[in-house]
Amino acid sequence: MTRRELRENTFKMLFRKEFYPVEELEEQFEYFTESLENLSDTDREYIHNKAFGTIGKIEEIDDVIAGVAEGWKINRMSKVDLTIMRLAYYEMKFDDDIPVIVAINEAVELAKKYGGDDSSSFINGILAKLA
Repeated sequence: MTRRELRENTFKMLFRKEFYPVEELEEQFEYFTESLENLSDTDREYIHNKAFGTIGKIEEIDDVIAGVAEGWKINRMSKVDLTIMRLAYYEMKFDDDIPVIVAINEAVELAKKYGGDDSSSFINGILAKLA
């Protein structure tokens, strides 16, 4: 899989956190990865590490996002937008392999594909403040 495909699948896995308790996420990961065709062990590990790394830092990430999202509370944000920003911030702060500008650009692309009409500009604005 390409990095973009890996990121998109990580986003999809991470989005499940909004609907399942943390205790069920490992099982959800198994269901999710079973549905992916031609998933190598390396790709599976990449998705797992990035998704669960983000989940492990979610409170810290949400505090940082809330600190720059003027007029927005975390619980009022679109779950899609929030999931994209969580993943992007995790990449920006905790993944030295991903340049900040790449994390932001990839988040904007995910927002264009999965978010609402204003999602890409909203996410770009928030992440630019965090860069």
